[in-house]
Amino acid sequence: MEKIIINGGNPLYGTIEVSGMKNSSLPILFGTILVSGDCIIENLPPIDDVFAALSILKAMGARVRMLDATTVQINTDGIVCGSAPYEQAIHMRGSYYIAGAELSRFGRTRVPLPGGCDFGQRPIDQHIKGFEKLGASVQVEEGYINAESEGVLQGASVYMDVVSVGATINVILAAVLAEGVTTIDNAAREPHIVDLANFLNACGADIAGAGTDVIRIKGVGSLKGVTYGVIPDMIEAGTYMIAAAATGGKLTISNVIPKHLESVTAKLTEMGAVVEENDTCVVVSAPTELKAVNVKTQPYPGFPTDMNPQMCVLLCLAEGVSMLREGVWDNRFRYVKELARMGADITVEPKVATVRGKTPLKGAKVNAVDLRAGAAVVIAGLAAEGTTEIGDIYHIERGYERIVEKLRKVGADIEKRVVPDDMGAAVI
Repeated sequence: MEKIIINGGNPLYGTIEVSGMKNSSLPILFGTILVSGDCIIENLPPIDDVFAALSILKAMGARVRMLDATTVQINTDGIVCGSAPYEQAIHMRGSYYIAGAELSRFGRTRVPLPGGCDFGQRPIDQHIKGFEKLGASVQVEEGYINAESEGVLQGASVYMDVVSVGATINVILAAVLAEGVTTIDNAAREPHIVDLANFLNACGADIAGAGTDVIRIKGVGSLKGVTYGVIPDMIEAGTYMIAAAATGGKLTISNVIPKHLESVTAKLTEMGAVVEENDTCVVVSAPTELKAVNVKTQPYPGFPTDMNPQMCVLLCLAEGVSMLREGVWDNRFRYVKELARMGADITVEPKVATVRGKTPLKGAKVNAVDLRAGAAVVIAGLAAEGTTEIGDIYHIERGYERIVEKLRKVGADIEKRVVPDDMGAAVI
């Protein structure tokens, strides 16, 4: 078993460089299914979810070659439609992007229903609605999404009943090679949707409006391979911004797009932290005392749901009572019981957490119950008194590149240990 061990109480000082965005990397990698010839994708984060996506593509028949730690060359000319391996695909939420890409290229798809972090019910009804609007017949049976069209997909108007990042991406992928024009109304606006559209446009697609709530896709006959770099990960950046404030330190977070971080910056400033923005970095200085605030997570450009757990830790350290409302997922607060082990005073009602701050956090044995919850208990361990031992760290490594090494370089007393059965621990 691998665990992260943290001796808390050290302020963080220095510079952390942010990796490429996980939430961009997966749709772009699966988007290469639409492309003829070689694609070179740069600034990929070397994380478990990216390696899993590349493994799935390789199993489907793609030629995959790592050029360096963050750059891959992919050719999907020889992939076999419907061949995504079940045991690999079910463990990754982003694997459902194969459906939109296959449907666009082959006129049919068969993809295992995806997994990922458990935030409660995450239906794919908006994905299905979009595929059907484009002319596909869709069935979900025996753990698979099966869809097929009679001939080429046809452009259509698609209205999203709820703002859905995944459905917006899947409809974009499905519409790129369709005949005619597809319009997505009430589309998600997240930066990784813009990143995917920019990649596809570089390949020859005709997509306009990404980053707004109306996206127009004019179908094209084919896409060609390009070299493309993934944007920086705004959630990783936000995580380290909160770590600086939580530990009483000062961090420069480099390789970022400050515009993507505005909602996090606004809340940190409201709590008393100082945030300086530059062209490609932000500098976060912790205040003497953090102030309680109210936060509601919302689709972009609102406060990100993927920053909910990390922000909750910071609210635990603030003076006063804060309210944290979850505006996206039904089951985001499963991590609260882990923070309670460390002394946090949090009461949870459906989609609302009341956080009573200034209750001292103490080191404890906790688990990473999902990816962002894992980042939260890391931050809590950095801020707590004593030693924190974190299990199930595979969740963290799905989305954060070298988090232990990055934090150690800025002053954290943190290490990863491999603990074999019935043997002593070995430090990595």
